[in-house]
Amino acid sequence: MPAAFDPSAAAPQDSGIFGLPHTPEEAHVVLIPVPFEATTSYGGGTSDGPSAVLQASRQVDLFDVDTGRPYERGIALLPEPEQWRAWNTRAKERAVPIIEAGGIDASQPELMAASKEVNGLCEQLHEAVYQTAKEWLGKGKRVGAVGGDHSISYGIIRAHAEKYPGLGVLHLDAHADLRDAYEGFAWSHASIMHNVAERIPGVKSLVQVAIRDMSEDEHRYIESSGGRVKAFFDTELQRKRFDGIPWNRQVDEIVQQLPQHVYLSFDIDGLDPTLCPHTGTPVPGGLSFPEAVALISGVVRSGRTIVGFDLTEVAPDPEGGEWDGNVGARLLYKMIGWMLKSERP
Repeated sequence: MPAAFDPSAAAPQDSGIFGLPHTPEEAHVVLIPVPFEATTSYGGGTSDGPSAVLQASRQVDLFDVDTGRPYERGIALLPEPEQWRAWNTRAKERAVPIIEAGGIDASQPELMAASKEVNGLCEQLHEAVYQTAKEWLGKGKRVGAVGGDHSISYGIIRAHAEKYPGLGVLHLDAHADLRDAYEGFAWSHASIMHNVAERIPGVKSLVQVAIRDMSEDEHRYIESSGGRVKAFFDTELQRKRFDGIPWNRQVDEIVQQLPQHVYLSFDIDGLDPTLCPHTGTPVPGGLSFPEAVALISGVVRSGRTIVGFDLTEVAPDPEGGEWDGNVGARLLYKMIGWMLKSERP
């Protein structure tokens, strides 16, 4: 840390993530902002999630009772690429009539052409995120992404699965995200985990937590996965809680399904929606903030290593409130802290 840096002082408004002075080259943790939400099918605003989290992060105290001083390792947020924002703008424009029509079929050539363009822009975005993550992983950094809708996770998971074959993905979400495609979009936010499972062979297992909204086809996909996809549905977690089973014992059961190397993919709507009221598709139920942190810490307590992560679907209040960004920033710092604590000699 620079000698003049005071972790207890107020952060300047033009400072880096969490008010830190690190450049990406200096930092051990490099964060990729992905302002992309092309296929958002209900509420919008997640493309502004990275900037909302950055702004709110400057209010987070840097000393953490559980993880100590994560900031000392260095944390840096890359600049938002203008090209990615331009892809988002174009893809959203082309996606609107498809979403309004509720999808497409072969009798709608104009919508079919629009869908093809949106899917192509999504593929460009995924490749760019993949290459960025791969570059920084190759430099020995821990890498995370901040979205954006949940579709942005594909490229960074692919990069981690190549570096850590046999990887397990711990997926916290209200939704299963296992649709083959949704509304004509092969790269929909509702298809992210289907694409991960089907297209990334380096992912050994997918463990889903707090799922409470899915189609029958998605449920069938889980049941027919031969154990590669394991879902801990919110109703089951709540029932066990009502029966007096301590949360940490449930955490132990969840973590047992994961291999040594774990990637966290956290859609903010996995939390109770009072904590993320402006996220795109809030669903009643979900985890409290302490429960979510206890799950992440449980991975580390088990001796497993968190190798990377993404945080998605944070959408700022259009009226200017900072609650969503505040919760997102604090969750992000906890994820970083526990990831660093999982690194062992």
